[in-house]
Amino acid sequence: MSSMPLTVPRVASRVLASLLGGWLFVWGFVSLGITGLVSLHMPYDEAYKLAMLLAFIVFLVAFCWAFAAANLLRVWAVLAGGGAVMTAAAWWLRNALL
Repeated sequence: MSSMPLTVPRVASRVLASLLGGWLFVWGFVSLGITGLVSLHMPYDEAYKLAMLLAFIVFLVAFCWAFAAANLLRVWAVLAGGGAVMTAAAWWLRNALL
């Protein structure tokens, strides 16, 4: 447990990290998942449905982890940074396939 006191900005940052960071991470996960599955010759509709079903679990894990992790900076780096990296990878893969 952290010895730092709970303040309004720290709690607000956790809430934003869990909601906004989790959403960014799931956006990257879904975009990379759909692009990757389509590149493996899965029909788009099936790839979309599978990625969206998995997105619920990924968001739940990211949301809970944002509150459980000790280091808030790491939470932001993993969720927002990971989402940005996965989105960029999906963009690159899409351009490579076209």
